[in-house]
Amino acid sequence: MSTLTTTNPATGEPIETYPLMSKQEATAKLEAAHAAFLEWRLLSHADRAPYLTKIAQKLRDNADDLAALMTQETGKLLKDGKQEVEICAAIFDYTAKTGPDALADEERTHGQNGARGVVSYQPLGVIYSIQPWNFPLYQPVRVLAANLMTGNGCVLKHASICTGTGLRLRELCIEAGLPEDLFQVILIDHDISDNLIAHPLVRGVTLTGSDGAGRHVGAVAAKALKKTVLELGSNDAYLVLEDADIETAVKFSVMGRLYNNGETCVAAKRFIVADKVYDAFVSTFVDQMKAITMGDPTDENSQLGPLSSKDQFDTVKGQVDDSVAKGAKALCGGTAPDRTGAYYPATVLVDVAPGMPAYDDEIFGPVAAVIRAKDDQDAMRIANDSRYGLGGGIFCKDEDRALKLARDHFDTGMIRINSFGAADPNMPFGGVKDSGYGREHGGFGMKEFVNVKAIFLP
Repeated sequence: MSTLTTTNPATGEPIETYPLMSKQEATAKLEAAHAAFLEWRLLSHADRAPYLTKIAQKLRDNADDLAALMTQETGKLLKDGKQEVEICAAIFDYTAKTGPDALADEERTHGQNGARGVVSYQPLGVIYSIQPWNFPLYQPVRVLAANLMTGNGCVLKHASICTGTGLRLRELCIEAGLPEDLFQVILIDHDISDNLIAHPLVRGVTLTGSDGAGRHVGAVAAKALKKTVLELGSNDAYLVLEDADIETAVKFSVMGRLYNNGETCVAAKRFIVADKVYDAFVSTFVDQMKAITMGDPTDENSQLGPLSSKDQFDTVKGQVDDSVAKGAKALCGGTAPDRTGAYYPATVLVDVAPGMPAYDDEIFGPVAAVIRAKDDQDAMRIANDSRYGLGGGIFCKDEDRALKLARDHFDTGMIRINSFGAADPNMPFGGVKDSGYGREHGGFGMKEFVNVKAIFLP
């Protein structure tokens, strides 16, 4: 029997070993979820809402243990894990509160005589959710909450390194009263996953991951005529314009690059700085990045923990080394410490140019790429010079001007002005270009996997 073993990236020590499921076992979980869906779909939205509220409370009641488990499996700072649990609870609460109105039937008219029409948002069935390791609780929760409210069932294939968190989430949902088979967690390899996507009982597929993974899953799903939502990687640009407040820009740039150990799809990654303020920004930014305390993620004094795994460490190290070999210069960091664990330091690269991983690709770790722009217009051009389009930011004292740039010119799904943040239940989340398609949060996620049914009355 094949197995997988989770490992603590801070110590290199194994945590737990789990058996992988066969195709037959995984299919049985899918069939059980579908059977549960057939009953769940008959509940009204208002009747589903209390289940979500109870799950939110279960998450809060177990916040310390959940945060500790996520830190153990992925190396995220313990305080970040506690914040993640609260975000997840807030998502369930938000979905329970807003779902019944967002998904209510709509009255329309049709025909020359204005006859009555009804638009109804009906559930589809079981949604297959493929999720990554960087936010072990949040990634599956944002899919689960929306689809439970819609009336769908859910089968989760979580990243192997955070298997324990995925299984614990299911346990807590059941403890909160959710029907036992409605939400399943399966431990399978990629080949079985592809087979599952094609199964007739899977009615939609959602994936968060790399653009490479998105291309593969999107293609497999398209061949089976399954709708997908793909939230993929990014290389988010944060613009520091000529009138930016440097103190504000540096504060949120450090936060935006190091949040969750830099392993965030909407992290600030490229810092595009107008020539007029370049020296002032870089000097202060490097000083603050140098001062970051890297250490044990369970220590409240640590500001930066290890990367999620040895593989992730090797990837980040290779991207930095390749960028430096092609002409980038590390003003701080850039060299891994001689210590146990997948630790990589806060790093600032300058002289970054096209053809380098730091310019072209996503570095999923605490590495900032600083790019000089001639002026504000050039900064906006460079920001959009990317195959990605998830998020971004603008530092600019003139908020009206920043709003116009964000709305009319920034080719991404999300833009932060003079701030940094990851996600909010009330605002849509998602991107364009190679960052994928579809939206979650803000009520949009609840309508991604529905049958928008038109009913014509005479």
